[in-house]
Amino acid sequence: MPERETEVEIIPVDGPGDFAAALAIREVVFIEEQQVPREIERDDEDPTAYHVLAQVGGHAIGTGRLVELREPPPGEKGRWGQIGRMAVLVSNRRGKVGSKILAALEAEASKRGLDGIVLHAQVYAHDFYVHVGYADASPIFEEAGIPHVEMRKRLAP
Repeated sequence: MPERETEVEIIPVDGPGDFAAALAIREVVFIEEQQVPREIERDDEDPTAYHVLAQVGGHAIGTGRLVELREPPPGEKGRWGQIGRMAVLVSNRRGKVGSKILAALEAEASKRGLDGIVLHAQVYAHDFYVHVGYADASPIFEEAGIPHVEMRKRLAP
């Protein structure tokens, strides 16, 4: 679907309307589809995180966020961020929307001078992250009843 791919625009969340759109996408994907409890899906990082929206024709279809960690992950040095809450509506899961969200969040992390990214990948998405340079940093664990693996990627200086 090359034409759909070119239509996708990734924008920073700007204001309460954009933030509500990001939360609505997460509600559909995580709370409704994956049965993640709302109290786990929403957290104290949301108000201060850097969020993006993926849009097609002005309509929000995906989201993700970047949080700067207070301390680097065990065994790492420098400033690290965590990418999470990446979600794309089911009708838009083709056309590399997730890749574009991830690239935008990584670009923001680099812009902020972060040394690396950590994320908790759902096991089914493991190969997606390996393909873009992430490496396993933990055995499989459960988070919100879903198998995950911690993955890390050092950013180029």
